[in-house]
Amino acid sequence: MKKLLLLVAFFVPYAAVAQQMKWNERYEQYISQYKDIAIEQMLRWKVPASITLAQGIFESGAGNSELARKGNNHFGIKCHEWKGRTVYHDDDKSNECFRAYDSPYQSFEDHSRFLAKGKRYRSLFSLELTDYRGWARGLKAAGYATNPLYADRLIELIQLYQLYKYDKATNYDKYIVAHSRDRVPQGEQLHPIKIYNKNYYIHVRRGDTFRSIGKEIGVSYKKIARYNERGADDALEVGERIWLKKKQKKAPKEYDGYLHYVREGESMYSIAQNYGIRLKSLCKMNRLSLEDGLQVGEAIRLR
Repeated sequence: MKKLLLLVAFFVPYAAVAQQMKWNERYEQYISQYKDIAIEQMLRWKVPASITLAQGIFESGAGNSELARKGNNHFGIKCHEWKGRTVYHDDDKSNECFRAYDSPYQSFEDHSRFLAKGKRYRSLFSLELTDYRGWARGLKAAGYATNPLYADRLIELIQLYQLYKYDKATNYDKYIVAHSRDRVPQGEQLHPIKIYNKNYYIHVRRGDTFRSIGKEIGVSYKKIARYNERGADDALEVGERIWLKKKQKKAPKEYDGYLHYVREGESMYSIAQNYGIRLKSLCKMNRLSLEDGLQVGEAIRLR
């Protein structure tokens, strides 16, 4: 009888947690918003996308925690040797120091780097990317969190929302993996690769050319110029978007019925670049030619 009671006591906490784990629409929205970044991080840093998403949901309340709202900190990473912006929050102790970021993307990037560079997590990188159970339990064993059910909660999130399918993402470009620090001269910084409209893009910095971007990314500079409907030797303007794959024919689905109203200085090309749309496709859906000028306030269809 005592043995039976012990077994019941052992499994009750887990069962209670499992019963509480119900479908949450906010979690689903979080996954939709950040899955591409999680996959990008997996290809670059070898952290399973399922683990990144589950940790982000659990640590930040799907982006609604005070740390996420005030400091874009989605993973509860404390300051340690951090030299950037900080926020203070009650955790294991009162008024503890946490890292703060300019964007959620920076938080995801720092989370990947934190795990990849941390000695205590080194053994995790010998696991398969598809071994989310091993990763979840390994994070708990390495001291990532003090919650005794931390690994169980991550596993439950991954299974309920089928996050494991993102660990097998084979439809994402392998050149992201080649975006390594070995490709750029010492002292220079990589361009952050951003994701939009089923594509990747970077922002041009001073001195960039299609050649230098191609060398960094590991893709032919002539291809990148062609993807952006430009000449390979064209000069680039600081701040403009450069797409790393062939652009889509339309804007994302959320722009159904949405009209873009032309602003001062805009052209069909700049609008196409902003939304990641092929110039000819944008002209065709608006019944305009490449030579037509635009008037400020003119309505442009995006889908």
